[in-house]
Amino acid sequence: MKKVMLVFGTRPEAIKMCPLVNAFKENENFQTLVCVTGQHREMLQQVLDVFKVVPDYDLDIMKKEQTLFSITTSILDNIKPILEHEKPDIVLVHGDTTTTFATSLASFYLGIKIGHVEAGLRTYNVQSPFPEEFNRQAVSIISDFNFAPTEQARRHLLNEGHHPEKIFVTGNTAIDALKTTISKQYSNDLFEWIGNSKLIMLTAHRRENLGIPMENMFKAIKRVLDENQDVKVIYPIHKNPMVRKIASDIFGTEERLKVIEPLEVIDFHNFLKKSYLILTDSGGIQEEAPSLGKPVLVMRDTTERPEGVEAGTLKLVGTDEENIYKEFTKLLTNQEEYSKMSLASNPYGNGTASQQIVYILEQHL
Repeated sequence: MKKVMLVFGTRPEAIKMCPLVNAFKENENFQTLVCVTGQHREMLQQVLDVFKVVPDYDLDIMKKEQTLFSITTSILDNIKPILEHEKPDIVLVHGDTTTTFATSLASFYLGIKIGHVEAGLRTYNVQSPFPEEFNRQAVSIISDFNFAPTEQARRHLLNEGHHPEKIFVTGNTAIDALKTTISKQYSNDLFEWIGNSKLIMLTAHRRENLGIPMENMFKAIKRVLDENQDVKVIYPIHKNPMVRKIASDIFGTEERLKVIEPLEVIDFHNFLKKSYLILTDSGGIQEEAPSLGKPVLVMRDTTERPEGVEAGTLKLVGTDEENIYKEFTKLLTNQEEYSKMSLASNPYGNGTASQQIVYILEQHL
């Protein structure tokens, strides 16, 4: 029996790793251990509860006003004795967080194999997204197994000189998660407030967008709201105080925009399902929304998910106020443009990524 340890620490990681945890636990050939770092705290716990995942280890590193320095050093210091004690055959990490980078570095120092889930995403600009682009490139250098969600991600890894036998295209585990969370019977008190309006889901929190870029984003959205009475916006806001201040300054008491606390994963996915379109600077939503048939305007200058842009379900609109206003308005008023995006094919797999990863490791470990 092989021992696999899955390590994650943020809410987005948990959404994508919990289906994989449960897939491993269903396989008698693996002893499955879960370690959470607590890079996020209450937001992480919500997801664990939904997927009924109970960690074996919790580093509990989160503290007030934490920095990239404190997150990195805390993980390195706290995970070392756990890895030395458990001696897993492989450590699985996800994507591009500081948890992923620090855990991979610790595993590398101890000579433990590393499996990188959602490997090969690239913008090739280490400042955007920051620090995620550096994190994922660094992890690829030391990974023994790279589970790429798409052929494009595989090509990135090959072009960087990674061995073809270390790369496996599996689809994205984000699509697996939707099987657990989306329900036709789902209802919410806010649905009454939405009524027959077109629901726009907004998420915005990226470090590189703080300040003027985020102000531009919010000003464009407010202009569209002022001109379209049949539109309502729900914004589950990030915990970052700077994000909250900008939102308060721009949106004020706007009646058709609700700023709410972060939603639990079941709520969030079902709100995406109900929405007309999505505006975001996040990453994971760019994979989830296409499988739900929802157009996405990505308020960033770069994306590590070009497959969605090529398929036509995502559109990069940057952080310029006029451009966001123009593209947002176009999707509200041009049915042909909307249909073209909403009916585009989903390039991120068919919801079997977790089973594929388990099977691959069963054959290769």
